[in-house]
Amino acid sequence: MDQQDIEILTDTLANLRLQADINLAPKFPHFAGKPYPLGRCLEIRDEMFTLITAEFKSNTQRLAILKNYMRTKRTELKKVWGSLRDEYFQNAILVGDWYIDTANDTVNANKPRVEIKPISQSGFTAISHFEQFVKIARSYWQVDIYRNTAFPAIAPYLPLICVNEQGATWLAAANDDMIKVATESQFLLSEDILKQLPEPTESIVSRWQNTLLTLHEPDELLLKTGSPQAYCKKYRDTEKAADIVFRDKVVRAYMSLPKGA
Repeated sequence: MDQQDIEILTDTLANLRLQADINLAPKFPHFAGKPYPLGRCLEIRDEMFTLITAEFKSNTQRLAILKNYMRTKRTELKKVWGSLRDEYFQNAILVGDWYIDTANDTVNANKPRVEIKPISQSGFTAISHFEQFVKIARSYWQVDIYRNTAFPAIAPYLPLICVNEQGATWLAAANDDMIKVATESQFLLSEDILKQLPEPTESIVSRWQNTLLTLHEPDELLLKTGSPQAYCKKYRDTEKAADIVFRDKVVRAYMSLPKGA
């Protein structure tokens, strides 16, 4: 795609974003006290992906530039999540050599809704270790981060406890990308960050453990005690990193918990 194509496609996607906003704004009027679209890059990216896919199926010429590029390059649209210049977490779309940010205004609402750049110039990268995640989260989310000693048996997969300025707390990093960082490193990267982070206060741990009282039958993984670092070694020795069934069990245990404590 040349520069003229990019400008036309940017305008077309910006118009399509108007429909996404009509669909989403009533459902998500606020995020952490901030008005839509701030903080809603995931929801906007996913809605735009759906609308773009629908446009393709309708055989209109509205996105002909994008369709022709994909056909010529034999490539597909791909949802991605990662770091934008190590300042923000961002959900975007990749296609061939191009980075498409359909939620460019979710940190600063005065920015254009859509931005398209060559991937090499976008500042977008995958997150490759937990230290990188922690650095971004501390500044972007304005949180303190502790090692997950509340549920040590799932800590090799979800090693972090975040606490924001209002005292809300949640486990991180609960997405496929960061779980992959844990498993592909045989939990060595999880173990590294667990060693570096401070212990959460007794109050934080108690709040999380008290959430188990709200569950009819708490998952056995959530009831286990011990050192999260020791579980990293145990799972490494028993080859849990490649065990998809066990990974899914960990995810189900996490999903059974409230989103915050």
